Amino acid sequence: MKRARLIYNPTSGREEGKKKLADILQRLDAAGIETTTHATEGEGDASRSAADAIDRGYDLIIAAGGDGTINEVINGMAIKEHRPPLGIIPLGTTNDFARALGIPRNWEDACDLIIRQETRAVDVGRANDTHFINIAGGGSLTELTYEVPSRLKTMIGQLAYYMKGLEKMIFQLRPTELKLKIDGHGEFHDEFMLFLITNTNSVGGFEKLAPGASIDDGLFDVIMLKKCNIAELIRLASMALRGEHVNDPHVIHIQSKRIEVTSSDYVQLNLDGEYGGTLPAVFEMLPRHLHIYADLSGESTYR
Repeated sequence: MKRARLIYNPTSGREEGKKKLADILQRLDAAGIETTTHATEGEGDASRSAADAIDRGYDLIIAAGGDGTINEVINGMAIKEHRPPLGIIPLGTTNDFARALGIPRNWEDACDLIIRQETRAVDVGRANDTHFINIAGGGSLTELTYEVPSRLKTMIGQLAYYMKGLEKMIFQLRPTELKLKIDGHGEFHDEFMLFLITNTNSVGGFEKLAPGASIDDGLFDVIMLKKCNIAELIRLASMALRGEHVNDPHVIHIQSKRIEVTSSDYVQLNLDGEYGGTLPAVFEMLPRHLHIYADLSGESTYR
């Protein structure tokens, strides 16, 4: 019988983790996976629990929650020499990483994916001393994901992000002077609305923001949005829904495995939807650093 540590965020996705916990444990136990649980209580708790589970010799780790919970679990795992497989039960508001990997939104199907024990090696990003699995970014618009109160996300879900984004665009839209040194592409020094360093094609609910991104190619997709006004930003957001923004003159889109970003301004970082410190930062790719239970058929099952 395999031993698993299930780390869950009790406030994710309108508190679905708490509601479904007993059913999840019963389904895993019936498949021969003996599972202990840990409910996160604050910042960094999921990382500590994941690291402790590895030290105790658990066969697998399961993260049940949103992108922030997955980010913390991965930070607890990525620093270890031995890293057991990671299972994901997406219970958050956007679930970008689960969507990118085709991990089912339905908890029963997500459990069955773990039970099948098929894993995929995936890349992991590192920003200074912190790891991320899906997205790193900076600029005023990237701050909205971690500025939305968790209670509001629990109550109204995705709408909370739209409300905060509208407030940002109306009252706080401003460019930031950035200097990016990108391996293989030289230096970019300009005023940007934001920069995004993505590991998958699913970012902030946009499934085509980085259309060519792959989770296991050893490269980041770097997107830089040049200075623009509100009307242009809205037009570009509409284009991004269709994946047509990458050829717009306001957008720079390139691939690299290492990016150094500095600024004369105070710029906060967003790592997988959470606050990740401030610039300056060096972003480096760790190719195929973790194994995650995923559908290897190539069919997207997120729903």
